[in-house]
Amino acid sequence: MQTHLKNTDPEIADAIRAELARQRDGLELIASENIVSQAVLEALGTPLTNKYSEGYPGRRYYGGNAHIDVIETAAIERAKKLFGAEHANVQPHAGSSANMEAYFALAELGDTIMAMDLSHGGHLTHGSSVNFSGKFYRIVSYGVRRDTERIDMDEVRQIALRERPKVLVAGFTAYSRHLDFAMFRAIAEECGAYLMVDMAHFAGLVAARVHPDPIPYADVVTTTTHKTLRGPRGAMILSKITDRLRPSDKKNLAQRIDSAVFPGMQGGPLEHCIAAKAVAFKEALAPSFVEYQKCVLANARALADGLTAEGLRIVTGGTDNHLVLVDLTPLGIGGKTAETVLDEVGICTNKNMIPYDPRKPTDPSGLRIGTPALTTRGFDEREMRTVASLIARVLKSPDDAAVKHAVDGEVRELAALHPIYPEFEI
Repeated sequence: MQTHLKNTDPEIADAIRAELARQRDGLELIASENIVSQAVLEALGTPLTNKYSEGYPGRRYYGGNAHIDVIETAAIERAKKLFGAEHANVQPHAGSSANMEAYFALAELGDTIMAMDLSHGGHLTHGSSVNFSGKFYRIVSYGVRRDTERIDMDEVRQIALRERPKVLVAGFTAYSRHLDFAMFRAIAEECGAYLMVDMAHFAGLVAARVHPDPIPYADVVTTTTHKTLRGPRGAMILSKITDRLRPSDKKNLAQRIDSAVFPGMQGGPLEHCIAAKAVAFKEALAPSFVEYQKCVLANARALADGLTAEGLRIVTGGTDNHLVLVDLTPLGIGGKTAETVLDEVGICTNKNMIPYDPRKPTDPSGLRIGTPALTTRGFDEREMRTVASLIARVLKSPDDAAVKHAVDGEVRELAALHPIYPEFEI
């Protein structure tokens, strides 16, 4: 399928071939990753990448965009239908870009933004000092209780009323429980803040209506289009049209979002990616997508139960979504070692901080594991418990070459039962 690439640049073709083999032969358990359909792949690799289309459908700064407008309009309308949103902007290149653009629309530089602490499960763009969010804005953080490892909404309210943020952010990158969007909205109203929800991790679950829905409560919702949503790498912003806090502004909230994306942050959108987003949204509107997301949740619970049965400690004691956060402290190893030894046997995970982690971020105490990708491949709950056993065997004997050799073989056998992209060859 990639004849021209193979002939023009064999070095890159070889690297792609090797990566495809890695994905086929291993078990992808990174919670933020998934496997797109062949249709999404085909949309990505089209001549749409040749076209500049600054602006929006019907309001472009370049000619020749009649067909591009059809594609982007389809993506917009499908996104709105999928999530029941009033407005959708499908142009953001990535989740970090979408969050920056949302902040630009809702706040001025230097304003106070309140979000979940990175070390407790928040994202870099929720206020990390090394990120634009921590440099451009005054950040106030909330976290989880030490005893329950869950968000304490009474504490969130106390902090919000004391600090009076301009934007209150609900969302995470490593938190395995539901968020109380109604309470977040009530707190935002009480302290005069916009409520922004970053649902990048659980958007697919929301689309399938198997997870609490932030759309009715949030002023703005940002999300990536990969992860549980199972689309191409990219992002979008959903919002209300009317500005709840500034109803008399010349521009409504939707217009401010659009202006923050273009020309505020981005130039030409990536229309081949937008076409792939449109395809993924159509796939997510199918009844089979609901069944898929139910399996994602069931597999996550089975994985958590399996790891617990093996003696590993699960942060918060379980999961309500697609991810599991493991505390490696009882095993006497760090996240960096765990990630490395699992990678050696074809199990791909990522090291991650746990709440109140005594270790440094580059070698934290936790391991984050997710089920979207293996569920896409067709893994069921029984197989997820087998995966939990394989993980535990390696983590309990990280220096045992014989154990790793045996697990590597079992991983390959499991992966072979659920092939991906059988027709894709280079």
